Amino acid sequence: MTTTSAAISTPAGFAPAYAVGYSGANGLLALVSDAAPLPVATSAPAPLALSGEAAASETVGPFAATAGRVIVISLDGAWDGTVQLLRSTDGGTTKIPLRVGGTVWAQYTEPGCEQAWTETEEGVSFYLDIALNSGTVAYRLSQ
Repeated sequence: MTTTSAAISTPAGFAPAYAVGYSGANGLLALVSDAAPLPVATSAPAPLALSGEAAASETVGPFAATAGRVIVISLDGAWDGTVQLLRSTDGGTTKIPLRVGGTVWAQYTEPGCEQAWTETEEGVSFYLDIALNSGTVAYRLSQ
């Protein structure tokens, strides 16, 4: 941090000084300086989108999500069936359907686009479980 000298004029003889600080590793005040900058999180680049078409039932993925970003799902085409977003924390060995308040979440039966999930954990991957009766679905997962 660069310090500059400034003249203090009479009659006060003093000038209030302000400093920016944050809660340090030990829980005490840590002043911001060149050696100890304000801790901020930077956003990692978005992963490549998972996109394609399916004309038969299959599970596609993985989509390696970045924590702290919204996952957007886009479905298009003329198709009959269901497409469900699945979450995995073990590299795809176990794929679990999403739920909110115990209710099925992120399961689709028609074309559309929406923000489906906000991931908060690092190292999580997502898959699409596509169960088609007929037609072709175009899919895209992105952040």
